[in-house]
Amino acid sequence: MNARSFLACLAIMGFAAPAFAHAFLEHAAPAAGETLATPPRQVALAFSEQLEPAFSGVTVADSAGQDVEAGHAVVAGESMSVALKPLAPGTYRVTWHAVSVDTHRTEGAYSFTVKP
Repeated sequence: MNARSFLACLAIMGFAAPAFAHAFLEHAAPAAGETLATPPRQVALAFSEQLEPAFSGVTVADSAGQDVEAGHAVVAGESMSVALKPLAPGTYRVTWHAVSVDTHRTEGAYSFTVKP
């Protein structure tokens, strides 16, 4: 390999970035900022990557900070969900953390409202 070819290979490799996958939230039900006439029975989240069930989770709390989940989060494939206790009118905060199968962590939170 001559010097010119070697330098060309180095230049090309320098522009190639490794792919780092992260599980980004793609869809949520109820959605962020949504106002609902009927209380939801669950929160369902869909992500861009497969999730590691042992290290991913979601909680839902009312405006006083009290958890309103009716059980543990279910994580399968690219989705996560949690059943909810019967919700009274008010604002609820969903907080999630997701670890993709390649160990990259993402997290986030949003709120939704149940109308009186």
